[in-house]
Amino acid sequence: MKHRIVVLGAGYAGAFTAGNLARRLSPEDIEITVVNAVPEFVQRMRLHQLAAGRDIEAPRLADVFAGTAIRLRLARVTAVDPERQVVAVTDGDELGYDTLVYALGSHGADHVVPGAAEHAFDVAARPSALRLRERLDGLGEGARVLVVGDGLTGIEAATEIAESRPGLSVALIARGELGSRLSAGARGHLRRACDRLGLSVLEHTSVEAVEATRVRCADGTALASDATVWTAGFAVSPIAAAGGLEVTENGQIVVDRTMRSVSHPNVYAIGDSAHAIGDNGRPLPMSCASAGYTGRQAIEAIVGRLTGRTIANTKLVYSYNHISLGRRDAILQLIDDEGRAKPKHLGGRQPARIKAGILAMSLWATSHPTYGMPKRRHRLAAAPDTIAERMLA
Repeated sequence: MKHRIVVLGAGYAGAFTAGNLARRLSPEDIEITVVNAVPEFVQRMRLHQLAAGRDIEAPRLADVFAGTAIRLRLARVTAVDPERQVVAVTDGDELGYDTLVYALGSHGADHVVPGAAEHAFDVAARPSALRLRERLDGLGEGARVLVVGDGLTGIEAATEIAESRPGLSVALIARGELGSRLSAGARGHLRRACDRLGLSVLEHTSVEAVEATRVRCADGTALASDATVWTAGFAVSPIAAAGGLEVTENGQIVVDRTMRSVSHPNVYAIGDSAHAIGDNGRPLPMSCASAGYTGRQAIEAIVGRLTGRTIANTKLVYSYNHISLGRRDAILQLIDDEGRAKPKHLGGRQPARIKAGILAMSLWATSHPTYGMPKRRHRLAAAPDTIAERMLA
């Protein structure tokens, strides 16, 4: 009987990991199934651009995985039972696994503030980004757009909308000082970019509630809004916690250095779903960079344990923030081992071109898993029962 690997989620982390496992392990010994709710690969790093009006490529996963022997199951995951080693999906079916890769990612944390889930838009998923795009298309000259949250997603969304739709009045609501986690030089560049784009910034402002046509702030003021964009944080699915996996307070799966669940050794978590400690001793943040690093480590661990090879420790680092400020401007901010901004940064067209290259490379690498497919892939090193013992060791 073949060793069954099930990958939940086909975002940057899940699709990359599934494709590379298919490249490195022999199909005579394993079968890989990817479960994803939608048929396309979603470039989540570019969803703010999609919402603002740009056309973003969305390759069909059936085409992405063609020639890999990966089975694609289009369904939404409803539950994970790590004791029985099964995954439940929306049509009531259950998928059994021997190794599970949990890569369900994150979504907008819109349930913290009353009204945000009902009245605000977000750019955390393709459907919600398209709904925001439709709303922006229907707004007239001078309509007011409020972007709540001054993290990287909020800054990118606000600047992209302001640049792409100059007829709208766009404002960014920041809980503290704008760009507080950036160096002084980068903060100055960000402020100049906002001024250039006509983007208003409301600092030291906390949103208490979101309504259909306004937001109410903690100081009692009400701000009119024709479209409110919520970017104030992200949350993970409660499925892992409900299934009994050991998770953090926010629901991320606690993993060891190889991305293996500390409570269920045949479960691996990657990307935003994982609470992974980086090489600097701090938890990796939710980011595309973390998706790549945790995915690579999980690949090395799974291949090593299944084939009896030494498991290599890949890098687990977070060394910079890369923030788009519209299409022709960006900030590259270096980060130290304590997660603080270094004095050095790059701003302007050069980091914008660098980020465009990173986005293109990420799409290509994820959507071409068969590139360089070896003619001879690694066979499993032992019988299924022995493999199970090794995976649990």
